[in-house]
Amino acid sequence: MLRLVAKRLGVQKVRPQAERARPSTNGFRRGSISDVPAGERCLTPAHEAFYTSPKTINKWRHYFTIYDRHLAKFRNKPARILEIGVFKGGSLLMWRRYFGEEAIIFGIDIDPACAEHDGDGGQVRIGSQDDPQFLRSVVAEMGGIDVVLDDGSHVAHHQLASFSTLFPMLDAHGLYICEDTHTAYWSDWGGGYRRPDTFIEFAKQMIDDLHAQFHDHGGSIVDAKSVASVHFYNSVVVIEKDPQVSAVPLMNA
Repeated sequence: MLRLVAKRLGVQKVRPQAERARPSTNGFRRGSISDVPAGERCLTPAHEAFYTSPKTINKWRHYFTIYDRHLAKFRNKPARILEIGVFKGGSLLMWRRYFGEEAIIFGIDIDPACAEHDGDGGQVRIGSQDDPQFLRSVVAEMGGIDVVLDDGSHVAHHQLASFSTLFPMLDAHGLYICEDTHTAYWSDWGGGYRRPDTFIEFAKQMIDDLHAQFHDHGGSIVDAKSVASVHFYNSVVVIEKDPQVSAVPLMNA
Protein backbone atom coordinates (compact mmCIF):
# COMPACT_ATOMS: atom_id res chain seq x y z
CA MET A 1 0.00 0.00 0.00
CA LEU A 2 1.00 3.59 -0.57
CA ARG A 3 3.75 2.48 -2.92
CA LEU A 4 2.92 5.20 -5.40
CA VAL A 5 3.42 7.82 -2.74
CA ALA A 6 6.84 6.56 -1.76
CA LYS A 7 7.84 6.25 -5.40
CA ARG A 8 6.90 9.83 -6.18
CA LEU A 9 8.39 11.59 -3.17
CA GLY A 10 11.09 14.10 -3.98
CA VAL A 11 9.95 14.71 -7.54
CA GLN A 12 8.93 18.30 -6.88
CA LYS A 13 11.71 20.76 -6.12
CA VAL A 14 10.82 23.67 -3.85
CA ARG A 15 12.69 26.33 -1.94
CA PRO A 16 13.89 25.00 1.45
CA GLN A 17 12.09 27.73 3.39
CA ALA A 18 8.79 26.57 1.90
CA GLU A 19 8.79 23.67 4.34
CA ARG A 20 7.83 25.91 7.22
CA ALA A 21 4.13 26.41 7.87
CA ARG A 22 2.98 29.66 6.31
CA PRO A 23 -0.30 31.36 5.44
CA SER A 24 -1.46 30.00 2.09
CA THR A 25 -3.49 32.98 0.83
CA ASN A 26 -1.21 33.79 -2.14
CA GLY A 27 -2.49 37.34 -2.50
CA PHE A 28 -6.13 36.69 -1.66
CA ARG A 29 -7.58 39.49 0.49
CA ARG A 30 -7.68 38.42 4.11
CA GLY A 31 -11.08 38.94 5.67
CA SER A 32 -11.65 40.84 8.88
CA ILE A 33 -13.15 39.27 12.01
CA SER A 34 -15.40 42.31 12.21
CA ASP A 35 -17.02 41.23 8.93
CA VAL A 36 -18.28 38.00 10.51
CA PRO A 37 -21.75 38.27 12.11
CA ALA A 38 -21.97 37.41 15.80
CA GLY A 39 -24.34 34.53 15.02
CA GLU A 40 -21.80 32.90 12.72
CA ARG A 41 -19.05 33.11 15.31
CA CYS A 42 -20.93 30.70 17.56
CA LEU A 43 -22.50 28.59 14.82
CA THR A 44 -20.69 25.42 15.95
CA PRO A 45 -18.21 24.58 18.74
CA ALA A 46 -15.45 24.82 16.10
CA HIS A 47 -16.51 28.39 15.27
CA GLU A 48 -16.52 29.31 18.94
CA ALA A 49 -13.09 27.76 19.55
CA PHE A 50 -11.58 29.81 16.71
CA TYR A 51 -13.20 33.15 17.44
CA THR A 52 -12.35 33.02 21.15
CA SER A 53 -8.72 31.95 20.78
CA PRO A 54 -6.29 34.48 22.31
CA LYS A 55 -3.50 33.60 19.86
CA THR A 56 -3.06 34.09 16.12
CA ILE A 57 -4.62 31.46 13.86
CA ASN A 58 -4.80 31.40 10.06
CA LYS A 59 -7.89 29.62 8.78
CA TRP A 60 -10.31 30.06 5.89
CA ARG A 61 -13.76 31.14 6.96
CA HIS A 62 -15.61 28.08 5.65
CA TYR A 63 -13.40 25.51 7.42
CA PHE A 64 -15.18 25.47 10.77
CA THR A 65 -18.38 23.86 9.53
CA ILE A 66 -16.24 21.16 7.90
CA TYR A 67 -14.31 20.60 11.11
CA ASP A 68 -17.42 20.22 13.22
CA ARG A 69 -19.10 17.90 10.72
CA HIS A 70 -16.25 15.40 10.89
CA LEU A 71 -14.58 15.98 14.26
CA ALA A 72 -17.55 16.28 16.62
CA LYS A 73 -17.48 12.56 17.42
CA PHE A 74 -14.00 12.96 18.93
CA ARG A 75 -14.95 15.74 21.36
CA ASN A 76 -14.74 15.22 25.13
CA LYS A 77 -12.94 11.92 24.69
CA PRO A 78 -9.28 10.86 25.12
CA ALA A 79 -8.74 11.24 21.37
CA ARG A 80 -5.17 11.50 20.09
CA ILE A 81 -4.88 14.55 17.84
CA LEU A 82 -1.82 15.38 15.74
CA GLU A 83 -1.64 18.73 13.99
CA ILE A 84 1.07 19.41 11.43
CA GLY A 85 2.01 23.10 11.57
CA VAL A 86 2.11 25.09 14.81
CA PHE A 87 2.76 28.62 13.50
CA LYS A 88 1.83 31.06 16.30
CA GLY A 89 0.37 28.39 18.58
CA GLY A 90 -3.21 29.57 18.28
CA SER A 91 -4.58 26.42 16.71
CA LEU A 92 -3.34 24.26 19.60
CA LEU A 93 -5.41 26.36 21.97
CA MET A 94 -8.32 26.23 19.55
CA TRP A 95 -8.21 22.45 19.41
CA ARG A 96 -7.92 22.19 23.18
CA ARG A 97 -11.08 24.24 23.57
CA TYR A 98 -12.79 22.20 20.89
CA PHE A 99 -11.78 18.65 21.87
CA GLY A 100 -11.71 19.16 25.64
CA GLU A 101 -9.30 18.35 28.44
CA GLU A 102 -9.25 14.59 27.84
CA ALA A 103 -7.72 14.91 24.38
CA ILE A 104 -4.04 14.19 23.76
CA ILE A 105 -2.96 17.01 21.44
CA PHE A 106 0.44 17.29 19.76
CA GLY A 107 1.63 19.80 17.20
CA ILE A 108 4.74 19.50 15.04
CA ASP A 109 6.66 22.17 13.17
CA ILE A 110 10.09 22.51 11.61
CA ASP A 111 10.55 26.03 13.00
CA PRO A 112 12.47 25.86 16.33
CA ALA A 113 10.71 29.06 17.46
CA CYS A 114 7.46 27.10 17.73
CA ALA A 115 8.87 25.27 20.76
CA GLU A 116 7.82 28.28 22.85
CA HIS A 117 4.20 27.15 22.42
CA ASP A 118 4.87 23.77 24.03
CA GLY A 119 2.29 23.27 26.76
CA ASP A 120 -0.11 25.91 25.44
CA GLY A 121 -3.05 23.69 24.59
CA GLY A 122 -0.86 20.78 23.55
CA GLN A 123 2.66 19.40 23.24
CA VAL A 124 4.99 20.72 20.53
CA ARG A 125 7.72 18.72 18.87
CA ILE A 126 10.20 20.19 16.40
CA GLY A 127 10.92 18.28 13.20
CA SER A 128 10.00 17.91 9.55
CA GLN A 129 6.69 16.60 8.32
CA ASP A 130 8.48 14.62 5.62
CA ASP A 131 10.79 12.83 8.05
CA PRO A 132 9.28 9.35 8.63
CA GLN A 133 11.47 8.58 11.64
CA PHE A 134 10.48 11.83 13.35
CA LEU A 135 6.79 11.27 12.65
CA ARG A 136 6.91 7.72 13.99
CA SER A 137 8.61 8.91 17.16
CA VAL A 138 5.89 11.49 17.79
CA VAL A 139 3.11 8.97 17.18
CA ALA A 140 4.82 6.52 19.55
CA GLU A 141 4.99 9.22 22.23
CA MET A 142 1.29 9.92 21.72
CA GLY A 143 0.36 6.25 21.99
CA GLY A 144 -1.15 6.25 18.50
CA ILE A 145 -3.29 8.73 16.55
CA ASP A 146 -7.01 9.13 15.96
CA VAL A 147 -6.94 12.38 13.99
CA VAL A 148 -4.32 13.99 11.74
CA LEU A 149 -4.72 17.60 10.63
CA ASP A 150 -2.17 18.58 7.99
CA ASP A 151 -1.84 22.36 8.07
CA GLY A 152 1.91 22.33 7.58
CA SER A 153 3.99 23.55 4.66
CA HIS A 154 1.20 22.95 2.09
CA VAL A 155 3.94 21.80 -0.29
CA ALA A 156 2.84 18.90 -2.48
CA HIS A 157 5.55 16.37 -1.73
CA HIS A 158 5.50 17.19 2.00
CA GLN A 159 1.77 16.47 2.14
CA LEU A 160 2.26 13.15 0.38
CA ALA A 161 5.21 12.22 2.57
CA SER A 162 3.21 12.85 5.75
CA PHE A 163 0.28 10.83 4.47
CA SER A 164 2.51 7.96 3.40
CA THR A 165 3.88 7.63 6.93
CA LEU A 166 0.91 8.60 9.08
CA PHE A 167 -2.12 7.09 7.35
CA PRO A 168 -1.05 3.47 7.97
CA MET A 169 -0.49 4.38 11.64
CA LEU A 170 -3.90 6.05 11.98
CA ASP A 171 -6.45 4.24 14.13
CA ALA A 172 -8.77 1.92 12.19
CA HIS A 173 -11.62 4.39 12.87
CA GLY A 174 -9.52 7.53 12.51
CA LEU A 175 -9.72 10.66 10.40
CA TYR A 176 -7.13 12.31 8.15
CA ILE A 177 -7.63 15.93 7.12
CA CYS A 178 -5.40 17.73 4.64
CA GLU A 179 -6.26 21.39 4.37
CA ASP A 180 -5.31 24.31 2.15
CA THR A 181 -5.25 21.90 -0.77
CA HIS A 182 -5.78 24.84 -3.14
CA THR A 183 -1.96 25.06 -3.10
CA ALA A 184 -2.09 22.01 -5.38
CA TYR A 185 -2.85 24.52 -8.15
CA TRP A 186 0.04 26.92 -7.36
CA SER A 187 3.56 26.39 -8.68
CA ASP A 188 5.32 27.86 -5.62
CA TRP A 189 3.93 24.95 -3.62
CA GLY A 190 4.87 22.31 -6.22
CA GLY A 191 1.43 22.37 -7.81
CA GLY A 192 -0.34 23.23 -11.07
CA TYR A 193 -3.72 22.54 -12.64
CA ARG A 194 -4.10 18.74 -12.73
CA ARG A 195 -0.39 18.39 -12.14
CA PRO A 196 0.51 14.86 -11.02
CA ASP A 197 1.97 14.31 -7.55
CA THR A 198 -0.21 16.84 -5.73
CA PHE A 199 -2.49 15.87 -2.87
CA ILE A 200 -5.56 16.74 -4.93
CA GLU A 201 -4.62 14.40 -7.78
CA PHE A 202 -3.51 11.77 -5.28
CA ALA A 203 -6.85 11.92 -3.46
CA LYS A 204 -8.80 11.66 -6.72
CA GLN A 205 -7.24 8.24 -7.27
CA MET A 206 -8.76 7.07 -4.00
CA ILE A 207 -12.15 7.14 -5.72
CA ASP A 208 -10.98 4.26 -7.90
CA ASP A 209 -9.53 2.50 -4.85
CA LEU A 210 -12.87 2.70 -3.05
CA HIS A 211 -14.38 0.89 -6.02
CA ALA A 212 -11.61 -1.73 -6.28
CA GLN A 213 -14.19 -4.49 -5.87
CA PHE A 214 -15.64 -3.57 -9.25
CA HIS A 215 -12.50 -3.39 -11.41
CA ASP A 216 -9.34 -5.45 -11.85
CA HIS A 217 -6.74 -2.75 -11.18
CA GLY A 218 -6.63 -3.19 -7.40
CA GLY A 219 -6.08 -0.47 -4.82
CA SER A 220 -3.09 1.50 -6.04
CA ILE A 221 -2.85 3.97 -3.15
CA VAL A 222 -4.71 2.73 -0.10
CA ASP A 223 -6.23 -0.50 1.09
CA ALA A 224 -9.81 0.00 -0.06
CA LYS A 225 -11.09 -2.12 2.81
CA SER A 226 -9.65 0.35 5.35
CA VAL A 227 -11.32 3.50 3.99
CA ALA A 228 -14.98 4.34 4.46
CA SER A 229 -15.13 7.61 2.53
CA VAL A 230 -13.24 10.50 0.96
CA HIS A 231 -14.76 13.96 1.19
CA PHE A 232 -13.73 16.83 -1.08
CA TYR A 233 -14.39 20.41 -0.04
CA ASN A 234 -13.05 23.71 -1.27
CA SER A 235 -9.41 23.48 -0.10
CA VAL A 236 -9.96 20.52 2.24
CA VAL A 237 -9.82 16.75 1.78
CA VAL A 238 -11.15 14.51 4.57
CA ILE A 239 -10.44 10.77 4.58
CA GLU A 240 -12.38 8.57 6.99
CA LYS A 241 -10.91 5.25 8.02
CA ASP A 242 -13.26 2.42 8.94
CA PRO A 243 -12.96 -1.30 8.15
CA GLN A 244 -15.18 -2.21 5.20
CA VAL A 245 -16.70 -5.44 3.96
CA SER A 246 -17.37 -6.23 0.33
CA ALA A 247 -20.48 -4.59 -1.07
CA VAL A 248 -23.37 -7.04 -1.40
CA PRO A 249 -26.51 -6.35 -3.46
CA LEU A 250 -29.80 -7.12 -1.68
CA MET A 251 -33.41 -7.48 -2.67
CA ASN A 252 -36.11 -7.45 -0.01
CA ALA A 253 -38.56 -9.65 -1.94
